[in-house]
Amino acid sequence: MGAASATLAACGPKAPEKKAPAAEAPKAKPAAPSDALADAVAGAWRSPEAKARDAWRHPVETLTFFGLKPGMTVVEFWPGAGWYTDILAPFLAQTKGRLYAANLQPADPASIQIVDAYKAKLAASPKIYGDVAVTAFGPTSGEVAPAGSADMVLFLRNLHNWMAAGIVDKAFRDAFAALKPGGVLGIEEHRAAPGGVQDVVSENGYVQQAYAIQLAKEAGFVLAEASEINANPKDTKDHPFGVWTLPPTRLSSERGEPPKPGFDHAKYDAIGESDRMTLKLVKPK
Repeated sequence: MGAASATLAACGPKAPEKKAPAAEAPKAKPAAPSDALADAVAGAWRSPEAKARDAWRHPVETLTFFGLKPGMTVVEFWPGAGWYTDILAPFLAQTKGRLYAANLQPADPASIQIVDAYKAKLAASPKIYGDVAVTAFGPTSGEVAPAGSADMVLFLRNLHNWMAAGIVDKAFRDAFAALKPGGVLGIEEHRAAPGGVQDVVSENGYVQQAYAIQLAKEAGFVLAEASEINANPKDTKDHPFGVWTLPPTRLSSERGEPPKPGFDHAKYDAIGESDRMTLKLVKPK
């Protein structure tokens, strides 16, 4: 298995075992979205399951905090099935912007299948998604977008995957190269408890906020602001199967093993989705 898809298999989320009543999400601070962003978040093309997670992922507040504006050129690293693409691509298409989707670097049948499914989704609805440029990010990939062309780059819950694959430093370097001077790197990531020693492969899926900031600074970025938009104080971060014990993945056994019959999800469902850092970093002018 290639490094990129091996990372997903080892550290990425698996399909949920079963649905559960949603815990009450922490309240995010209100934001003043543009009409186009509000329209994209409310879009009929987004599934009910995707919209149900808005209470935890706060897409309007998060993208507004990062400074998303109409007409921007944005790079989304490893979009997965496209949860955020379903918002970003329609918004940018409507406002004459451009989305670069730096997907997995195809290395084996599993990674090729993921990328092909993503491309097929975009191709099926060109009026909704517009002209998304699908590039690649992986161990030996080239530029994710033309150098100095992007207004914003987004790392959305992927630092732990890249740490496991040994390519997290490359991710920051590639983002820095793609951004214009003054451009923004927005990070959302599962947040580890502060003060400990960071596991450099993030086996449990959590990353210390200070560690993430240090990685960004080593690549040349400057921290502009941190937000608690995606915080969840109920998350104790000591779950038996890492962050994936929590919704929406809800593991009941080690990754790659069959679900454990009779596993009591109630405690973890009551916590809800993970506590997450939300960081806005800038490439100096």
